[in-house]
Amino acid sequence: MNLLNDISFQRLQGALDASNMRQRTIADNVANADTPYFKRSNVAFEEMLQQQMDGDTPALRGKVTDSRHFVIGPSSSVPTPVVNLDHSTSMNNNQNNVDIDREMSLLADNQLRYSAYIQQVNEQIKMMRVGVEGR
Repeated sequence: MNLLNDISFQRLQGALDASNMRQRTIADNVANADTPYFKRSNVAFEEMLQQQMDGDTPALRGKVTDSRHFVIGPSSSVPTPVVNLDHSTSMNNNQNNVDIDREMSLLADNQLRYSAYIQQVNEQIKMMRVGVEGR
């Protein structure tokens, strides 16, 4: 039995993957802050996950007995993080749109999110360990 395969762990794993991707993306933005014509990127995950969780999905779900079956009803899958390129703004005369102060604050925010996700994973593992061991 795989205890770490429920939807909450899948969502936390998706959030950790998104946070790692966001870290790389922000680091790329900071590294190219002075590169002419560079356009900043950002990672979208939490918004997509919230939309999926709030979405109007039917209450009935079809039973999948084969991996080739179509999913009928609400899906328990976690969205994949997406990197979006911002072409709409420009900060400098060289058409670069990276604001280093904004990127550094996004970096700090991402670090706090990552720490919270790791803490949540640790707490869930601790609760499962108590349930299995009975201590």
